[in-house]
Amino acid sequence: MAAVAVTGCKAETDTTGGGAGPEPQGRAGSALAAVDGLTIKGRAPKTGYARERFGTAWADTDSNRCDTRDDILKRDLTSVRYSDGECKVVAGTLAPDPYGGKDISFKRGASKVDIDHLVALSDAWQKGAFKWEPSKRIAFANDPLNLLAVDATPNRSKGDGDTATWLPPNKGYRCTYVAGQVAVKKKYGVWVTAAESAAMKKVLGGCPDQKLPTGGNPTAAPPRFHAR
Repeated sequence: MAAVAVTGCKAETDTTGGGAGPEPQGRAGSALAAVDGLTIKGRAPKTGYARERFGTAWADTDSNRCDTRDDILKRDLTSVRYSDGECKVVAGTLAPDPYGGKDISFKRGASKVDIDHLVALSDAWQKGAFKWEPSKRIAFANDPLNLLAVDATPNRSKGDGDTATWLPPNKGYRCTYVAGQVAVKKKYGVWVTAAESAAMKKVLGGCPDQKLPTGGNPTAAPPRFHAR
């Protein structure tokens, strides 16, 4: 996948290789300011990565008796319908999809809606998660701060890309998207590559007051959950 350079919240292919201007500065509490607190290191090998290293998919780590996927569908969809009270989501509308900007209908069993990890599990594995305790990996995979309902088509072009290699087609959402990635990496101590840090600063330089998201679940899952 070709690398992308970004100016503000607009993406353009970098064909010049020229130098950048003054580095943008963010106010305290902004996502831009938080980028400087992220550790910069090279990407580690993907050796040993498997989805199972982050536990069973969509574990109910917050103990509300709904799995994580349904929690996010309830949060992000409108006109939600359930099959069992207020937990199992069977229909709704993503209005709009943040990655593409279109309204997407959700129907359980025939859905075009994915739940995306803002920071992909494989990306996290290569940037520190391979050293974590299983409980931290399980928490990471199920943390609402790191999850978003999105259109499956643009999401599946992302793979395990980071800010340096993939941005949402919807340019108006890029500042929010990158701020979310910064927040997740800061919360869990996931490092970034030099190219990734530079790309984050270029996006957020166009929205220097973009707030750093906070919240989500604890960074360790309850002891009843296990991962290999």
